[in-house]
Amino acid sequence: MENAVILREWYDRVDSEKTGNITAAQLKCALAVGNLDFPLSVVQQMIRMYDFDKNGTMSFQEFVELNKFLLKVQHAFSDLEKSRGYLVPDDVYKALVKIGFSLDSPAFYTVCESFDQKKNGRLRLDDFISLCIFLQSARNLFNSFDTAKQGRVTLDLNQFIFCTANCRI
Repeated sequence: MENAVILREWYDRVDSEKTGNITAAQLKCALAVGNLDFPLSVVQQMIRMYDFDKNGTMSFQEFVELNKFLLKVQHAFSDLEKSRGYLVPDDVYKALVKIGFSLDSPAFYTVCESFDQKKNGRLRLDDFISLCIFLQSARNLFNSFDTAKQGRVTLDLNQFIFCTANCRI
């Protein structure tokens, strides 16, 4: 209950215009205050992940769901970063498994390289969160096509274009 009160206070400060919804720009600024500096495109993806009413902004309840995900990701990072401030690929793999992502080697190394902003084999917290946002968004989109829950989908060209347009990061 205490956490809900803190979240509500934080959310209300970010919702400076008191609309009941926060925009990607507002969320980006608020995250930056906590030393999490994301490109606007990643923050927009965060909103899309939990924008249940599809209005392009984040209500308090949608924000609560995003917060749960971010806490899970931050805990996985913290458990393995060993006071270094970053994860190496072996640790990234372990952290992803902890969160519930199981990738084969080619997919894993491809996403690690894509989200290693400094190209030094080390993912900082914001890199790791961005990677997890991408994976969760991809999983959500995949699951929307995997209606039989078989872990496989077949897409026609229109569906593929829809998918690529919805996976902007």
